[in-house]
Amino acid sequence: MKSLKLLLFLLALGLGSLQAQDIHFSQFYLSPLNLNPAMTGVMNCNVRFTANYRNQWASVLKSFAYNTYSASYDQRLPVGRDDYFGIGATFWGDKAGEAEFKTLTGKLSLSYSKKMGGYRSKAHYLVVGAEGGIAQRSLDFLKLRWPLQHDGEGGYDGTLPSFEDEALFDNFIFADMAAGLLWFSVFDENNNFYIGGAFYHLNRANQSFYANNGVVDDLYSRFIGHAGGEFMVGDRVGLVPGVIAMSQGPSFELNSGTSLKFLLSGNRRSYQAFQLGSWARISNRLQQGLLVDAIILSSRFDYENFSLGFSYDINVSDLKAASRRHGAFEFALLYKICGPQKRNVYCPRF
Repeated sequence: MKSLKLLLFLLALGLGSLQAQDIHFSQFYLSPLNLNPAMTGVMNCNVRFTANYRNQWASVLKSFAYNTYSASYDQRLPVGRDDYFGIGATFWGDKAGEAEFKTLTGKLSLSYSKKMGGYRSKAHYLVVGAEGGIAQRSLDFLKLRWPLQHDGEGGYDGTLPSFEDEALFDNFIFADMAAGLLWFSVFDENNNFYIGGAFYHLNRANQSFYANNGVVDDLYSRFIGHAGGEFMVGDRVGLVPGVIAMSQGPSFELNSGTSLKFLLSGNRRSYQAFQLGSWARISNRLQQGLLVDAIILSSRFDYENFSLGFSYDINVSDLKAASRRHGAFEFALLYKICGPQKRNVYCPRF
């Protein structure tokens, strides 16, 4: 089993020509600055803090499971009568496998929201955003097992040489940039629609761990398209659909579904709501078309300026034999600081 874990890990890394893919959250709607830099400052309050945590494949990899965490801060700054600037900062980290393949990223983001039409309670905005920062990737090569350390008969000797005639970095730092657009329409306090897109890794930084043989492995750019909204179907019940499509090199992922929202209190001074949702994640198996990777069950509770989300991925891919259908669980926490506001409804409730 340990050899199988290593094999899966090496296949996932593609160590011979490393093209590391990005993190993703099932609750993408509760991680706005990781979704699109144009989401910076797009909120109905003045300041927003978010925190996300994801644990994946613990049923197979145990203590070597994939762990992803993120924290962000952003705020909006009124410009003129109807427009806004947004400023923000994001930090996220990711660790995967026995060899502790890690990524740490810190970024700053800016956005500008321009009102395109409407009035106080019904408005349409176009938002443009950009972000830039630095990232570090690292790998503990001493914890990997190499073909030269096996005798061909099932034996393994960790003291044998592992990787001949190659010099490798155990970590490197690179710059990273992204840009995005967002359009949203607010019809009233509980009904809205948005659609956006983002372009990550504009500079396509080199990801090679090789130190001196001239190997260049540029990070694939990532393209995101996303849409969603809130639509009341009764006095206290509404639908919150959403979809995100991501393409990065040979990899593709589509996450789509909806939540049923129960409005517990519609009072603006004490907004309370509860959501239950079901989502499907579709991805591509290289050269073999698309498959349903996971069914995602989610919940969310909003109480005034707090939002708490939890989701669980049920694995339905071919890995279900090893994972026993266990995939990943996520927690998300969002807190907003509002203060005095002289303007009416501005944007969807992110």
